[in-house]
Amino acid sequence: MTTPPDSITSVPAAVESALRVFFDSRRPLTDAVGGTFSGAATALEAFVLRGGKRVRPAFAWTGWVGAGGDERGPDAPAVLRACAALELVQACALVHDDIIDSSATRRGFPTLHVEFADQHRAGGWAGDPAKFGESVAILLGDLALAWADDLVRESGVDAAAQTRIGPVWSAMRTEVLGGQYLDVHTEVTGDESVAAALRINRYKTAAYTIERPLHLGAALAGADDALIAAYREFGTDIGIAFQLQDDLLGVFGDPEVTGKPSGDDLREGKRTVLFAEALVRADASDPGTADFLRRGIGTDLTDEQVHRMRRIITDLGAVTAVQARIDELTTSGLRALDASTATEGAKARLREMAVAVGRRSA
Repeated sequence: MTTPPDSITSVPAAVESALRVFFDSRRPLTDAVGGTFSGAATALEAFVLRGGKRVRPAFAWTGWVGAGGDERGPDAPAVLRACAALELVQACALVHDDIIDSSATRRGFPTLHVEFADQHRAGGWAGDPAKFGESVAILLGDLALAWADDLVRESGVDAAAQTRIGPVWSAMRTEVLGGQYLDVHTEVTGDESVAAALRINRYKTAAYTIERPLHLGAALAGADDALIAAYREFGTDIGIAFQLQDDLLGVFGDPEVTGKPSGDDLREGKRTVLFAEALVRADASDPGTADFLRRGIGTDLTDEQVHRMRRIITDLGAVTAVQARIDELTTSGLRALDASTATEGAKARLREMAVAVGRRSA
């Protein structure tokens, strides 16, 4: 039985409960496959339940409430399950992203491909441990996406709501995969423009983090086009602000808080808006510094080199520029929200969530 949250602060716990029930429902299927597949699926379950703020389900749930959904009504448990499915889309994206970025840790734990590579080494199995780990993690990421579809289909929302959310769900999946592709392509082609970095932010993160979850919630409630448009404008602006803050954390974040090594984005070669802003300024004022940044990005930087790049990025004014952009996006997003027909209670929640996005430390 899935119990809906009684306030926005209890959404994470309610979502986690719904996910646990869903994972229990999959166990007979994975057990029937046999071998060690059930254990691999359990590793995915642990990955999903290990942490996270459940941001995406929270936005979807609040979008539904803001469009007239009744938190205490008979439809609420089914809606919550549909919203919880977003965490499985997120799991797919994270597992695959960790492989692409060669990340060793996630939330302070080994990433899935590293976990299974370690299993391979410990077992003395044939072949390359790293290749095995990546292969298993790819399959588990695919499984998470397949299960996200299952959870939406089996959520219990009525046929009319399923019809309304179908195009939203399909668009969201395509956008997040397209954004991931753009990210990979930009890294190898060396597109250094702010515009390219913002396009990646728009589709890799903003669309499936805030914009489409809000759209999903509105569609579940049968909202009109005007409210959907306002939600999407708000969600795009706040979603990009979310990723810009993530860019700052990827360079300046505390590993004890973020669960990832300090300066990871610099070593991984991430062509973020932060880095693009730094290059624009360095090209104009100090070509030698610009050359140092270009030669350093995407290499196995020492801690001292990371510290130097941080100092340069800060001194160039790139951090200030990104923080200003976050503030501008937050202001424009809130303006769209305030002008919408969402309920006042939902507006208040969404305002709080938008402000928190720009101030988070993990």
